[in-house]
Amino acid sequence: MIRFIDHAAMGRGQHGWLDSHFHFSFADYCNPDNINFGVLRVMNDDLVQSGTGFDTHPHENMEIISYVVDGELTHQDSMGNRRALTRGQVQYMSAGTGVTHSEYNCGAGILRFFQIWLFPDKKGYPPNYGDVRFKLEDRFNRWLGLATSVENTESAAPIRVHADINAYAAIINPGGSLDFAVGAGRQAYLALIEGKAALRGVSGAGADLSMRDAAEVVGEDFAVRTAGEEPAHLLVIEMARC
Repeated sequence: MIRFIDHAAMGRGQHGWLDSHFHFSFADYCNPDNINFGVLRVMNDDLVQSGTGFDTHPHENMEIISYVVDGELTHQDSMGNRRALTRGQVQYMSAGTGVTHSEYNCGAGILRFFQIWLFPDKKGYPPNYGDVRFKLEDRFNRWLGLATSVENTESAAPIRVHADINAYAAIINPGGSLDFAVGAGRQAYLALIEGKAALRGVSGAGADLSMRDAAEVVGEDFAVRTAGEEPAHLLVIEMARC
């Protein structure tokens, strides 16, 4: 089963300094039929103006991944970390028993990044932070493993989270395509970050996606091909079906 999600129908938060597209209920956007997809609780596509950002605020019992699309993201937290990341780089934080942090755009241009929140497999983990400075070219025409469960001994993904997921990114050149295998009893959430793409499942179901569109895929493998003259930049979170 494939369900297409038009970005125009997503929740929206516009505050001058911040322009967000909410894939799931968040802040003032509350849709009882769109709370989460499996363990994926939040996926926010954020545009942050230069010199602004999210002031220090708390989190607990959530696994958080931030994927930088454009600009510079500066993170600072109560564990003593202060890091700045740029395009294609990823930070992660296990909020666990409690942590505070801030996220700012200290760069000259607009910052675009994805906030991804995952339900942990249990509460009460010690807080933890890390980041990986992936090379952008390492995801050209292939699925680059970003994150996986701490218990997954088969994946080479460097980010380990307390949730049964596998996160991937890819940039497919014009005219190219990639296949994706959804494991038995599992499902996947796909977000098109940039470009245009055609998504087709083995059942024949599918959707044509534009930038910021998404799709839920349950119970079938799929293929993605570019559908324009620009590369297609994709993010996939694969997880247990529930």
